[in-house]
Amino acid sequence: MTFISPAELTDRLERAADTFATKIGTLTDDDARVDTELPGWTRGHLLAHVAHVSNAVARQVEYALRGELIEFYDGGQGGRTQAIEMAAGQSAAEHKEAIAAAFTRAVSVLDSLAQEQWQLPISYRDGVVMDGALAYWRELVIHLADLQVGRGPETWSKEFCLYLIDFLAVRVPSGIRLKLLPLAMVPMTVGDGSNTVSVSGMLTDIAAWLAGRTPTMGSLRAEAAADSVELPTLLPWPSAFNAK
Repeated sequence: MTFISPAELTDRLERAADTFATKIGTLTDDDARVDTELPGWTRGHLLAHVAHVSNAVARQVEYALRGELIEFYDGGQGGRTQAIEMAAGQSAAEHKEAIAAAFTRAVSVLDSLAQEQWQLPISYRDGVVMDGALAYWRELVIHLADLQVGRGPETWSKEFCLYLIDFLAVRVPSGIRLKLLPLAMVPMTVGDGSNTVSVSGMLTDIAAWLAGRTPTMGSLRAEAAADSVELPTLLPWPSAFNAK
């Protein structure tokens, strides 16, 4: 994975949060009720989730600074689901207000950390604060694309795509070795199986596919032993909760 420092990650998070807030700024109540490509979720569900996960990341850090661990979501997976369902039907203005407050809470506490505090343990994936902050980066960028407000995967940076490919390498099925051939870039390999499948296309499309999203810049092409094949079926998203 391309190394990113805490200061660089904080900068990326601040920019991602600002972009997210700007892009949802014109959403109306009707817009918030529109279905997304995530099964059973409207934009309202996504907005509620982003606010909820922002607060969850913030409290992971707040407790870590006190030398304590706390579950990522209050009430675990059941609490997460209930909180999202309860907030999904809010007005657009209420969603925006909740997200603004949650963004401020999360970004502020991360921005306040000393270098060594990024390695404090948290309960999320039995990791450290850096792991939680990276997860937050994924949530902000990917879910903004899910909202379909003009900021799709085609806008993801090279840096983010390379990080995402590294993180999602665990989705490659056992026995398969993916040789990724992003256009105008050096090939890369994920997975360690004996059966090699080459996947070529735009870097953003490859990252979107691995993230379970629809490529937007063109068709990905898969080949095995010089023959065209279907793209492999990926394993589930690597989540502590098997959540969206």
